[in-house]
Amino acid sequence: MQTLEDLIQRHPGTANAIGAPGRDWMTYADLNALTQEVRTALRAAGVGAQDRVAIVLPNGPEMAAAFVTVAQSATTAPLNPAYKEDEFAFYLEDLKARAIIVEAGYDGPARAAASRFDLTVIELMATEPAGNFTLSTDVQGSAPEAVPTADDVALILHTSGTTSRPKIVPLLQSNVAASAENIRASLALTPEDCCLNVMPLFHIHGLIAAVSASLAAGASISCAPGFDALKFYGWLEQVNPSWYTAVPTMHQAILARAPRNAEIIEKARLRLLRSSSSSLPGPVMTQLADTFGAPVVEAYGMTEAAHQMCSNPIEPGRQKPGAVGLAAGPEVRIAHEIENRLIEGVGEVSISGPNVTPGYEGNPEANEKNFFEADGKRWFRTGDQGVFDEDGFLSLTGRLKEIINRGGEKISPLEVDGILSEHPAIGQCVTFAVPHPKLGEDVAAAVVLKEGQSATDRDIRDFASARLAAFKVPRKVLILDEIPKGATGKLQRIGLAEKLGLG
Repeated sequence: MQTLEDLIQRHPGTANAIGAPGRDWMTYADLNALTQEVRTALRAAGVGAQDRVAIVLPNGPEMAAAFVTVAQSATTAPLNPAYKEDEFAFYLEDLKARAIIVEAGYDGPARAAASRFDLTVIELMATEPAGNFTLSTDVQGSAPEAVPTADDVALILHTSGTTSRPKIVPLLQSNVAASAENIRASLALTPEDCCLNVMPLFHIHGLIAAVSASLAAGASISCAPGFDALKFYGWLEQVNPSWYTAVPTMHQAILARAPRNAEIIEKARLRLLRSSSSSLPGPVMTQLADTFGAPVVEAYGMTEAAHQMCSNPIEPGRQKPGAVGLAAGPEVRIAHEIENRLIEGVGEVSISGPNVTPGYEGNPEANEKNFFEADGKRWFRTGDQGVFDEDGFLSLTGRLKEIINRGGEKISPLEVDGILSEHPAIGQCVTFAVPHPKLGEDVAAAVVLKEGQSATDRDIRDFASARLAAFKVPRKVLILDEIPKGATGKLQRIGLAEKLGLG
């Protein structure tokens, strides 16, 4: 079993590793030197190999390098910079962070939340080349010089739950390394490849598929400051990447601007385009392939699998629109949706392999529900319904879980319910998914007001906006006299959009 350090330190020091549009490249030698500096700084701040370090940084090469270097010395916990103070406080307390890394001079909600728990605040000052930085803190301490092993936790992310609080997903060094190697193999990445990253680096998709897989291959990765459809073609021309990975909504925005950028597309050397995190419509896959003259590889991943589970083949013409591909790393089988056994036909997609998390942290109930033993192996239930065709391609046929997938952003309806229920005028609420032509799904909420109370849909949305990241705020709020219920009297999210005429 390998660690992240094993993957990275095997490459020639002179090769380019991490960059950004318009900036000089950090080499593998630079990256390895920075790793040692980060380790020294963390140990001097009292952060040991098993301690957890939250990272709150904007997208870009410094975020990529911070993840990679900190993960070789401690446990990383990247958090969405768009969170509000209470959201930061929840995650920092829940993951038991020892320290937090923020930009030098940052005085936002993450720092305020960190002060509630007296966390060690470490400031990052970006330098040159791209990805390089120095760390500083007022805290003086010491920690053993131990280096993480393959069985230590490299990365912690939260996954949204529908019937409970968000679950903690610990991913071991060996999980991250295995998944990076799986993606490297699926895409046939070599040191000659260059990835243009437009994915947020607090999500498993960007962290593993773009950053870790590239570094596992000894390839280079140029990190944009986030996705911007207006700037994408400028970056494409400047960086001249061999591939990029994105969610379907990004691909659609890129396609929309393709006609006016035909000259840049003609010169581009894209070997492949990758899509993951939500379903890519078949026509979009075909149009992308025709526009860029390169195969579009749709993959299927999730946090608990350290991202990739299935992938369409890389060979031109072998991709199947509408299918999430062949098993690509872990073993993928269909399980009975209730009984703990493997079946043929339609059922719950389940996986087993070295990239799969050992289990949710501190949540035996979720582990009991989501893991089972069969055929001498331990299997994880994905919560997705699917079926294999005669060629071994997996198609997803339904959603067993109620998570709202808004263009790749996963939102827990229960979390939004909790915030809305704090509104003084709301007596009952239920958050649910509504279809969206570009995002796939968007967030909606049905509410019943308390007797004698009044509030408009705008009042409720403003209330939520002050307490939730923007992507979690319901785009539509329906104020009803009564919310439709199921046969047992329970509020049901699934099918609610259709019942309310929004489907």
